[in-house]
Parts: sequence; structure tokens; C-alpha cells
Amino acid sequence: ETPNLDKLATGGLRYNNFHTTALCSPSRGALLTGRNHHAIGLAAITEAATGFPGNYGNIPKSAATIAEVLKQNGYNTMALGKWHLTPYTAYTSAGPFDRWPLGMGFEKFYGFLGGETDQWAPLLVRDNTFIDTPTRQAYHLTEDLVDRTIANIRDQQQANSGRPFFAYVALGANHAPLHAPKEFIEKYKGKFDQGWDRAREETFARQKQLGIIPKDARLTPRDPMIRAWVDLNDTQKRVYARLQEAFAGMLDPADHHLGRL
Repeated sequence: ETPNLDKLATGGLRYNNFHTTALCSPSRGALLTGRNHHAIGLAAITEAATGFPGNYGNIPKSAATIAEVLKQNGYNTMALGKWHLTPYTAYTSAGPFDRWPLGMGFEKFYGFLGGETDQWAPLLVRDNTFIDTPTRQAYHLTEDLVDRTIANIRDQQQANSGRPFFAYVALGANHAPLHAPKEFIEKYKGKFDQGWDRAREETFARQKQLGIIPKDARLTPRDPMIRAWVDLNDTQKRVYARLQEAFAGMLDPADHHLGRL
């Protein structure tokens, strides 16, 4: 249940012909620079860089991020959450820091450098410095990131009311590890017991109803590498249903916190 994301979608533009790179670093690089991911050296995630053209694992300085452009035009810029645009060999306290957020146009950063981190006990960076893992009761990274974003914006605006800002907020949700508060996982208990074949058909029908896909579109055959739901045993069905319950249980509170923002 995502009322806040739905509200944003209803009030904005719906892109139904988006060609995703289907991977973290390439998608983020393309979004932040407005360029094809091969043109900025991110054919794959940074950890999979080969050194060949198009896949050297970091954005060249000739491709400015939107943060760099906006900063030079009077904006304050801040990045919070997942980065995954730094070569993993530079994930050290000695840098080099030129591909960390502060080297790519952002004035502030609070989040994690890699592709994923523990949502209960994350490995966090503030600006160019690793910080201690939070240990407070009931801590979850999503809430922390939104709290920090709100605080950053309030600080910036009270110092210079009306000055424009760019806040790049990239939650760890909804990416592995699926760390969701237990009560939210339980909220979706049984909601996916129909299995992935039926869920696929339901999603397809909703997309037609919403006008995202043409009314005469036909559902493609299931990938032959994916077994039919009816062919799974009861234990397998329960495990896979639980995974989807955890996925929904992670997105639901993320939507709530984005609503606070």
C-alpha cells in the first residue's frame, strides 16, 4: 500500500516506455547525468568494471551530474542514501574521494557507498568520513535517511529562506537485504499466496485498467527458467510468498516516511 507514491504519480507524468538498464549503478548514473550508461563508463555495476571502454566503473569528469550543474547555478545540493557510483577500490578512509558524492557535485552526503547495506546496522558515511553504526533501539535506515533529509532542508532554509536546493534521496528500500519491520511483514501475510503466475496476470490486468499498456496487449509466456507455481511444493510456496511479504513490508513503511518528507 503506497498512498504517497500513488499521490506523486497521479500528480505527475507517467512514463510507460522507459528503457531501464535493470542494474543499480548504470541506472543511477544515467539519471544523475542524463546520459547513456555506456557513455559514462557504467555498462554494469561498479564492482563489475572491466576497464574496457564503456565499462570502466566510474563517471568521467566530462559528464557532470545534475548536482554539479545546479550547484553552479545557485542551488544547495545534498545526497542521502545509496550511492553505488564509486569504484569499490575507493571505499576506504584514504579515498580517493573524487568519485564520492562530494566529488560529484554534492555539498552534503549521508548514506552508504556500496550497492547494499544492513538496514538495521548500516555501514554509513557522512560527507567523506565513515561514522559509527547506529545502535539506538528500533533503528531502521529508511526512517533515519528521511529524518536527515528533513533536517538538512530545514537547516538550509532557515539559513537562506527561499534558496533553491536539490535533494537526491535514494533509500535502501526496496533492495536486498529485505529488512522490514516485523509488523509490516505480518500485515501482508497471505496476500501473495496465489503465487507468481496469478500475481503476474493480476498486475497485467491492472496495467491495462490504468492505461499503462494497450488494451489489446498480450501477456508474454512465463520465462522457462521460472517454474510454474503449481509445480512447487508447499515449503517452496511458503518461502517465496514470505519473500514477497517481506518485500511489501519494506516498501509500505518507506512510502510512509517519504510521505513525511
